[in-house]
Amino acid sequence: NLMTAGRGIVHSERTPEELRGAPMSISGLQTWLELPDGKEEVAPVFENTAVIRLPEIDAEGISGRVIIGAFSGLRSPVSTASDTLYADLRLAPGASVKIPPDAEERAIYTLEGEVSIAGDRFPAERLLVFKPGDEIVVSSERGAHFMLFGGASLGSRRYIWWNFVSSSKERIEQAKEEWKTGRFDIVPGDEEEFIPLPDN
Repeated sequence: NLMTAGRGIVHSERTPEELRGAPMSISGLQTWLELPDGKEEVAPVFENTAVIRLPEIDAEGISGRVIIGAFSGLRSPVSTASDTLYADLRLAPGASVKIPPDAEERAIYTLEGEVSIAGDRFPAERLLVFKPGDEIVVSSERGAHFMLFGGASLGSRRYIWWNFVSSSKERIEQAKEEWKTGRFDIVPGDEEEFIPLPDN
């Protein structure tokens, strides 16, 4: 799922009533993509792409899917407002993968296992940001699962407060006021519930 907040969107993440209280296991990674300069106030939209439509990577010791953008000769059908790369990659024990230098900004976040880059080892749950243009090869002695992401630079600084992100502090103040006064749309079924702004 890709939700573009644009000028403002509201959503709700709920566990169905019949599943509450029952033992369950869930694993996920929520990623925020900021809109580039000039496109921050686009109309909000929600796009669902079935996993079967995401190109599957199946190379020697490398598996995964291209979620957004292009990688290893494969291109995702997911649309974005700027040049973006997002891939879910798994390395078999002893395998390695070259991270293309094309994207202006690149990073990986390791979910499981340990990765090695230029002789240095990094454990899971680390964000590794690469310098533009550097030749990067990620390998793993025992196997690893990581997310690769990057793309074009946004063009200017971003500010974040609670769930609001913008290149303008004034726009964030405006969003706060819109939230307080109920000018955001209401999620169907949430008419009786309202989450107030944090105190700070």
